Amino acid sequence: MLFIIVQFMNNKVSIREEQEQCIFCKIIRNESPGEKIYEDEDVTCIKDIYPASTHHYLILPNRHIRNAKELRPSDKELYDKIVATIQIIVDKQGLDINSTRTGFHWPPFNTVHHLHLHVISPVENMSLVGQMKFKLNSPWFVSTDYMRSRLEEKNEWCNVV
Repeated sequence: MLFIIVQFMNNKVSIREEQEQCIFCKIIRNESPGEKIYEDEDVTCIKDIYPASTHHYLILPNRHIRNAKELRPSDKELYDKIVATIQIIVDKQGLDINSTRTGFHWPPFNTVHHLHLHVISPVENMSLVGQMKFKLNSPWFVSTDYMRSRLEEKNEWCNVV
């Protein structure tokens, strides 16, 4: 048992090392290829390399945050910017908002350890596997409303303490 704990601690990567190795951070820094469709000082949007439908994009914060669970009340402004970018992508790509699914994979069900919001459209073109993988408010994929409520709950808890 002690060997496992020591091995885990030896494998732990610093935040700086994680950022240097993160594929999404590399795409944001233009160190790795990725098809960017939008970027500004806070967020970058890229095409998903394994699209679940005709249009599948990932909105990434330019600052490295491991996953949705690690968002803090202090990230509310950035979170709002990420969510506001949905409308920019919908307009830019000519998507029907009523046929667009957005959400975050919930740890441990994320494959890249950098927060990213999925924008998938049209939902009618998703395969059965895609429908399951991106099933809203499941234990593995959560909505933007769920995330907002979590941030508000965390903020209320922080204000009480």
